Amino acid sequence: MTPPVATAPQLRTLLSDAFADALQDDGLTALYGAQPADRRDRFLTLLAIYDLHTAPLEQLGETVRHQGHPVVADLKSRLETEWLTELDAAWEQAGRLAEADDPDRVVQAMRSVAAKDRLPAAYRWLAKDATWDELVEFLMLEGGPDGGFDDLVAVCQVGLSGSAKLELGKNYWDEMGNGNPDAVHTVLHQKMATAIGMGHPPREDMPVEALERAALGGLLATNRWLQPEMLGALGLLELQAGPRCRLVLQAFDRLGAPGAAYPFYVEHAEVDPVHGKDWMDKAVVPTVTERPEWGPRIVKGAWWRSTVNLAFFEALRVELLEARAA
Repeated sequence: MTPPVATAPQLRTLLSDAFADALQDDGLTALYGAQPADRRDRFLTLLAIYDLHTAPLEQLGETVRHQGHPVVADLKSRLETEWLTELDAAWEQAGRLAEADDPDRVVQAMRSVAAKDRLPAAYRWLAKDATWDELVEFLMLEGGPDGGFDDLVAVCQVGLSGSAKLELGKNYWDEMGNGNPDAVHTVLHQKMATAIGMGHPPREDMPVEALERAALGGLLATNRWLQPEMLGALGLLELQAGPRCRLVLQAFDRLGAPGAAYPFYVEHAEVDPVHGKDWMDKAVVPTVTERPEWGPRIVKGAWWRSTVNLAFFEALRVELLEARAA
């Protein structure tokens, strides 16, 4: 099926709302060429598209059959192209074009990206000043330092070989609790959420920075050509999560969190620094040794993730402080 050539339709609703309706009533053809109202609408639409690729089938129902629909592919391609243009423009403006392609300098560049704002103001504020309600809201939007990391690692290892594939497999197995169902990281996160009374905010209520942060994983996971950037983005999470989780634990101590809240963040505080080193030594180094042209792109993916993260953390900190002052 080839969609008809058409100009972008004028929607009476947000594109994200129209897309959700079209998935239910087989009305996708009417959205060919449609444009989002703004960046928030763009990311809400992209997240709904990424759901078709990665969300649990029981959550999607019959709508999953539209995953490969030509209009879905058209929307995905156009919205991602606009977003990637923005990400690349920011990368160029930051002067990151000349990153080296030898393994040692790639690792050095990755660590440099990770070290900059390793402990954002938002986490320092969380550890020292946030109230209990602010802590819960922060963690609700944070979603864990590496929300969905297990599935992302599984996708990222496709097509790799040797040391890199083994390291990502080892990392994934750790996410799976090394075979212990009670130690699976998503299970630990669910137990933490229950212990502190943490809900799950609807996307429509999330700041645009949170939507972009959530969508970045979908962008990387559903575009095979972005595998180098994905390797860098996931490696950055491993390099940064440990120190940030320790600040969350400080907040738990200060505010008297229940014992069941601790294991998820304790696990990441203790294990992620090891994961970060192994990701560099056993995944990035051998990959760049074999494919030097991937080096700058791996660093770029790390930088993308860092930039999106920092924008989210600062927006959330400011939002919570403004709510306190109101």
